[in-house]
Amino acid sequence: MKQRVITAIVAMIIFIPLLICGGTPFSILVVAMGLVAMSEMLTMKKKLLVSPEAGLSFLMMAGMLVPDSWLRVIPGITHLDLLYFFALILLLYTVASKNRFSFDDAGALVLCAVYAGLGFHYMIAARNVGLTTILYGLLIVWITDSGAYMIGRQIGKHKLAPKMSPNKTWEGSIGGTVATVILVGIYLYFFPLKKYSLPVMLLITLALSVAGQIGDLVESAFKRHYGVKDSGKILPGHGGILDRFDSLLFVLPLMHLFGLI
Repeated sequence: MKQRVITAIVAMIIFIPLLICGGTPFSILVVAMGLVAMSEMLTMKKKLLVSPEAGLSFLMMAGMLVPDSWLRVIPGITHLDLLYFFALILLLYTVASKNRFSFDDAGALVLCAVYAGLGFHYMIAARNVGLTTILYGLLIVWITDSGAYMIGRQIGKHKLAPKMSPNKTWEGSIGGTVATVILVGIYLYFFPLKKYSLPVMLLITLALSVAGQIGDLVESAFKRHYGVKDSGKILPGHGGILDRFDSLLFVLPLMHLFGLI
């Protein structure tokens, strides 16, 4: 527990000032987190981090998550173009490696680039919209997680997904979402995003809170598939980058679909 608290404090000391600062320093931090997320996927797949497939995967991830402005140095190039290009190279590598690197391996890494790459890309995009916007997404995740944990410990009896995450309960899940709608609603009253009316924003907040919990369960599912407790060890007591940002990787792309980013 002590190690977990110390890690959280150190992480916040690094993350919060860069979040407030925004711009290039924050973008560099998020790009670094995305590359670490890809390294965690490679490790779970039991792939060497110094190998052709790892190098291609890191380039593909970087191509997905960098800010739009960074791609303007190559006129006409989009994130989708880069994803398609590196996906084709990875498929070509399945032939060159004589299936030591398989089609399934390539598929997992491409999907990771889409899942984590887009999620972290929209973290940068949300901060570029404004501090109020990214704090909205972060508050949804933080309050949902904390509320579900505390309420679940107090009154949780019915398991939400016992095979994927045995400690989660329906009571905690519902309680976390209710707490999020109330507390984030107060935040929106004082710091409106001005895209929709407050009642509509509360409905969106509810949907995003549920989506964040689904993101948590999805990450639990693939950890169980790979037989690991945590996606990585970069955050002692907390696990890896994918462990800490799994909910946000679902919430941020949905914020984009709702037109908030």
